Amino acid sequence: MLIFNQNIFNKKTLAIVLLSLGLAACSTTEDEVDNTLPVELVKINSQFTPKVLWEKSVGDGVDDYFSRIKPIVAYDKVYSTSRNGDTLAFDLETGKQVWKVDLSNIDNGRSFFDSSKPALISGGPVAGINKIFLGSENGEVFALDAENGSLSWQGKVKGEIIAAPGIDSGILVVNSASGIMKAFNATNGEELWSIEQDIPALTLRGISSPAVASGGVIVGSADGSVSVYLLDSGQQGWSAEVGEATGSTELERVIDIDSPPLVFGDKVYIVSARGNLIALDLRSGRVLWKRQYSSYRELAISGNNIYLTDVKGHVYAIDRLNGLEKWSQLALTNRNVTGPAAVGNYVVVGDFEGYLHWLDRDTGEIVARHVVDSSGLHSTPTVANDVLYVQSRDGDLQAIKTP
Repeated sequence: MLIFNQNIFNKKTLAIVLLSLGLAACSTTEDEVDNTLPVELVKINSQFTPKVLWEKSVGDGVDDYFSRIKPIVAYDKVYSTSRNGDTLAFDLETGKQVWKVDLSNIDNGRSFFDSSKPALISGGPVAGINKIFLGSENGEVFALDAENGSLSWQGKVKGEIIAAPGIDSGILVVNSASGIMKAFNATNGEELWSIEQDIPALTLRGISSPAVASGGVIVGSADGSVSVYLLDSGQQGWSAEVGEATGSTELERVIDIDSPPLVFGDKVYIVSARGNLIALDLRSGRVLWKRQYSSYRELAISGNNIYLTDVKGHVYAIDRLNGLEKWSQLALTNRNVTGPAAVGNYVVVGDFEGYLHWLDRDTGEIVARHVVDSSGLHSTPTVANDVLYVQSRDGDLQAIKTP
C-alpha cells in the first residue's frame, strides 16, 4: 500500500511528500498534477476573532503518522484519544478532565519494569449505547464505558482499523484495511457477521468509514465502488462505481474511496480519491448526478450545499440537488487541507501548519483565521452546538467558538 505520512520528519516535509507521492497520483486529470510547494498564506481582512473556550492536551497526539483520529461530542462530554492509547473524556462546557485510560495497558498487566508499547489507536472514537468505541492498527476493537472509561469488551478484526467504525441499532460495524468488514453486538462484543472485500494491489493509505442508515451499511472500497450491505446480516445489496481509472500505470489508476459516505435524507453523497463526486438514491443505488472531483477527505453538508476539499487543497461549494459548483477557494493550494466543517454561516478547514480558516458559506471568501498548534491539523474539525473541537498532531485539543 502507499503509505504517505508515516515518520515524516517535519510538517513542511510532510506536506511536500504528500503532494509529490500521493496527490499527483490522485488528480482528476494529467494537467492537474502539481508538485509545487504549499502556497504561503496572505493577509486577510479578518471579520472576527475566534474565541478559544478551553484547551487541553491529549497525550502525544498522532505525531507525523497517518491518522484520522478526531474528537467527538456525546453524553455532555468531549472524547478523544492519542495514537499511543491515552483516551480521555472532558466536560463539554469547562474542559475539565472526567476520566483517562491508557489503552496500551487496559488490562493493567504491565509492570513497572516493562517498557510501554503504543496501542496504535487509529480508528474512532465513535459513541453509541453509552459506550465509546475505538480501533487500532493491530485490529483491536475497544468498547469503553462512556461514564468512567472502564473496558466493556474487546474484539478483534483482521487488518488495520484506520477509519472510525459505524454504529446504529446496537450494531457496531468495523471496516479494516485488509478488506474485512465485521459487525459486532455493540453491547457485549458478540460477532454477528463478517464479509471480505477485494483489495487492489496498490491503494492509498486509508479506508472508508462505514455509514449506517435505514438498516443498511454503506461503505466505499479501494476499487472505486460504493456498496450497501444489510445491517442485520451483512448481505450485499446494490453497488455503484464512483472512481474512474485512467492512465497507463498502476499509480495513475488508483481510485480508492477513502472518504466516508455522507447520508442525507434519502440520498448518499460520496467522492473518490480519483474520479467523481456522485449523488445516489439510498434505496436503489441509482446515480442521480455525477461531477468530476477528487478527494479523500470528509464531505460536509449544510442546507442545499455540499462542501468538499479536493486533493490539491481547493475548497468547493456544490449544490447537492444537481451537483453544480457554486464557488471555489484556491488560496490554500497544496497546504494539505483537512475536510470542511460547517458551523453557522461559515465553512472551516485546517491545514498542515496548524491554521484554521473560516470561509464565508455563501461566497468562499476567507474571513477569519486562527492558529491552533504549529504541529499541524490532520483531521476534519468536529462541530457541536456551533462550537468547533479540533486536535493538532501533537495532541493539543481546543474548543473554539465562532462569534
